[in-house]
Amino acid sequence: MDFIRQIFTRLGAVAAHPAAFLTVIVYGVLWVIFQPDTFDWHGAATLATWMMTLFIQRSEHRDTQAIHGKLDELLRAVPGAHGGLASLDEREPEEIEKQRDVKNG
Repeated sequence: MDFIRQIFTRLGAVAAHPAAFLTVIVYGVLWVIFQPDTFDWHGAATLATWMMTLFIQRSEHRDTQAIHGKLDELLRAVPGAHGGLASLDEREPEEIEKQRDVKNG
């Protein structure tokens, strides 16, 4: 089960990469070249939805990376901070929730 979660995590990172936009654009161009009769407003809406999804994914990934960078810096700068929490982002969401429950409970 961990292997599947790792695959989905990596897939999310790949979807946030700028090359993902190029992939959708190339797909759209090839669609228009090879099947122009099937590219109507539904096709344009599909491509627009994919692009919007990639923009959202990219924005979320950027925000998450910025937050992690700031928190890592705080953990390094604050004396007595528990350094083991710096690798918390490598765990699965369920594990992080359990960690937070232990700390809050």
